[in-house]
Amino acid sequence: MIKVAVTGAAGRMGKANIEAIQMAEGIELGAAIVEPDSTLIGVDAGEMAGVGKLNVAVVGSLQDAVSDFDVLIDFTAPEVTLKNVEFCANNGKKIVIGTTGLNDEQKAVLEQQSVKTAIVFAPNMSVGVNLCFKLLEVAAKALGNDDYDIEVIEAHHRHKVDSPSGTALRMGEVVADTLGRDLKECAVYGREGMVGPRTRGEIGFETIRAGDVVGDHTVLFATEGERIEITHKASNRLTFAKGAVRASKWLGDKTTGLFDMQDILGLK
Repeated sequence: MIKVAVTGAAGRMGKANIEAIQMAEGIELGAAIVEPDSTLIGVDAGEMAGVGKLNVAVVGSLQDAVSDFDVLIDFTAPEVTLKNVEFCANNGKKIVIGTTGLNDEQKAVLEQQSVKTAIVFAPNMSVGVNLCFKLLEVAAKALGNDDYDIEVIEAHHRHKVDSPSGTALRMGEVVADTLGRDLKECAVYGREGMVGPRTRGEIGFETIRAGDVVGDHTVLFATEGERIEITHKASNRLTFAKGAVRASKWLGDKTTGLFDMQDILGLK
């Protein structure tokens, strides 16, 4: 039985992760971690998450739970995630990371730590989104480099702090890589004023932040006479949590290495 810890356990994704663990076989909640000054320390993690009593008390640090888990699920913030990766690497724990907003330097740290432990890092843990990544690669190859304008449109709830979303950026990267472009050079993030006509090679990003939208992503391929849209819409955070649990189970026989959901789904 694989024991999993959930950090940020009192948040929306944390509670969804606890629920997904309870729904899965071959895996169980070993620890639930919240901020060290939280008033929830000591309460039952299952009751906190609304799934019933689990006899797992909420704790305020990874160190307090170091003997209680094999894999950590982390959907927190970049700075927190880097500390958690270091802790896991130094204490023989594996980690599944759904945190978004990491910059290139922070991603390089994950590469460095992956020589000491096994890491799954994905901008989106949804099985459906990762299937969309593969469909985008197929579409870009088939449609070619010149005729189609490409736009990435994403929407999330008002509380999301990074923009564009990690998923939207990954979608852009998949398309750009397939077409032999560098996303850093061809990306356009929003348009305002007299910006002139659209250049042939650019990949545009449009961002919406409103209400309680869990996560909508569309990549639009448009040319004279037709347009193709590849869309994924998440209606519940449980879809991300189920992917994270699947990743946790997949890490069972891994000791080191940096992986993503494409590895887990056999799509590479």
